[in-house]
Amino acid sequence: MTTTIDLAVFDMAGTTLDEHGDVYRALRQSVEETGTEVTEENLQTWMGTDKVEAIRNLLRLGGHSADAGTVAQCFDRFRALLHEFYAATPPEPLPGVTEALAELRRNGVKVALTTGFSTDVAGPLLEGLGWATGEDGNLDAVVCSDEVAAGRPYPYMIQRAMERTGTKDVRTVLVAGDTAVDVEAGAASGAGIVLGVETGALTAADFSAFDGAQSLPSVAEIPAFLGLRA
Repeated sequence: MTTTIDLAVFDMAGTTLDEHGDVYRALRQSVEETGTEVTEENLQTWMGTDKVEAIRNLLRLGGHSADAGTVAQCFDRFRALLHEFYAATPPEPLPGVTEALAELRRNGVKVALTTGFSTDVAGPLLEGLGWATGEDGNLDAVVCSDEVAAGRPYPYMIQRAMERTGTKDVRTVLVAGDTAVDVEAGAASGAGIVLGVETGALTAADFSAFDGAQSLPSVAEIPAFLGLRA
């Protein structure tokens, strides 16, 4: 495939980064410690969303009070657990992703990451990987869920990434992620290309249920998909 793409917007955990399932573990444990049951189906539904919103809805779905105090306590516990898990097993780029990001930028495609993490979680994570924005970094923008009015499936993080990179036409934007809300946000934004990547819990068959969404095995395949590799 050959098309004109000016900006590629990628999710972080499960899409560009292998964090060994620790986000799932931390989110589930932080809610279950209140005595709330978290089903696999509900957990998958809310993965990729703003984590405060995810906690609030998982509490409600489990029949527990989702008052502001309980949600805040669970979120603090989520961050503590995630810090503990990441210290034990640091996240790392998924195979071929660092090279793919570099190849996109060499071909004039700007690269942005969006995430359901808040800024205080995403910042240290990216620093630990040595990933940064700017001319000397390997990214053009990072947008966190606490920087917009609402996270996925709303398109606001994608739109903020466009704003930060000076991208005018949403039809020249590619959006890729490993969860349902990633592709839903991409579709809501009107992005020219919306891709599911199969490095998370969803398969090509799962992504085929979303109108207009295509799928690839990995972000590493995107330069070839765009015709940037022979």
